[in-house]
Amino acid sequence: MSSNSESGKHIRLLRTLSVALWVLTAGAAYLFSFLPLFDSSPRTLLNSDRVPLLRWDAFYFAHIAQEGYVYEHEWAFLPGAPMTMRAMAYALEAVGLKRLYDFTDIEFLLLSGALAACLAGSTVTLYRLTLHHLQSPTIALISSLLSLLPSSPATLRLASYSEPFVTYLSYQGMLYCARSRWLLATCCFSLAAIFRSNGFMLGGFILWGLLIEPFLARRPISPVNLAYATALTSVVLAPFVAYQYAAYRAFCELPATPAPWCARTPPVIYSYVQGKYWDVGFLRYWTLQQLPNFLIASPVLALLLSFAWFYLTRALFPRLRALLAGSPKAASSPSSSPFLSPTLAPHAIHALVLTLALLFAAHTQIVLRLAASMPFTYWGAAWLVVEHPPWGRRWVAWSVVWGAVSLVLWTTFLPPA
Repeated sequence: MSSNSESGKHIRLLRTLSVALWVLTAGAAYLFSFLPLFDSSPRTLLNSDRVPLLRWDAFYFAHIAQEGYVYEHEWAFLPGAPMTMRAMAYALEAVGLKRLYDFTDIEFLLLSGALAACLAGSTVTLYRLTLHHLQSPTIALISSLLSLLPSSPATLRLASYSEPFVTYLSYQGMLYCARSRWLLATCCFSLAAIFRSNGFMLGGFILWGLLIEPFLARRPISPVNLAYATALTSVVLAPFVAYQYAAYRAFCELPATPAPWCARTPPVIYSYVQGKYWDVGFLRYWTLQQLPNFLIASPVLALLLSFAWFYLTRALFPRLRALLAGSPKAASSPSSSPFLSPTLAPHAIHALVLTLALLFAAHTQIVLRLAASMPFTYWGAAWLVVEHPPWGRRWVAWSVVWGAVSLVLWTTFLPPA
């Protein structure tokens, strides 16, 4: 069987399974919605308990989609998800779908966001990205199949959250980077930065491809390339900067009494509201009462940190040592593991930095949601399956069990958020 034919069969299989698992997730959430709610606040806004979409951050996204940014604490949420919900709702209303059932406005927004999340499938993109880097249809298939067992299926497949869109845009931008299509990668990364604040970190892939990789390969870096990389990275940063500027105008320039954060250097509302309303900050989450959340997140944290350590110590650090020693032959010597491809280096660094940030300076359990946006997560899981089968079986078992449990917790409005 030719490689193209094999890949085509894999992609068809993945598309079929993606649809099947979305239907399974939605059906299971519907069944679980008959369980009693821990928090009954969704009933004040929805006509039916059978629409398990209004949970946790979805309250904020839906309100922003309806009314815009009204309250200070809402600025902790970037506008990507609310804008998508509203745009999809307008499109569906234009073709008459809202008239088919007596939806309230918020129900229609939530269902529109859920449909948009369903359309933002990233499994096939992950397959192509893995195939590019690891050059193995088998490993690409394994990684993509493992991505169908996310650690937060509700927020990735069902809810009007940022994660489905950030995941798709991240994967697509990374694939464009792998193919040296820098302008398209920049478009994807800048769109991702509209959905989540950590989206600006994706600009590092552009810097790696245009500046760092040529440096490691001992190729000269022209001033044109330096200027090009700087310009593209600035475009990735632009949405977050524009978002902060809009907040600055609303709270610092227009009111007679500016907000307290306006006097900060720099005057950034995002970190202010995260700290004030969600107690986010370095080691502020490290309390005994949060221990259950650390334990819940520990499998994903352990996978990301162990695979990053494996890659850095076996691939990147030896390459850097060989570069410093002036030994290009050693730097380019073949690896015994397909998971040590030199092209994975920016992914390892990105995953390590984001994981450490979540571990030490965030609500750590959100790694369960954000892990899906890093293909490195599923390459690490595939590494376990291929090279450490007992641990691979444990990972798959945990993914299945926790995925089901987390869906029950989400539907009944129980933590983790």
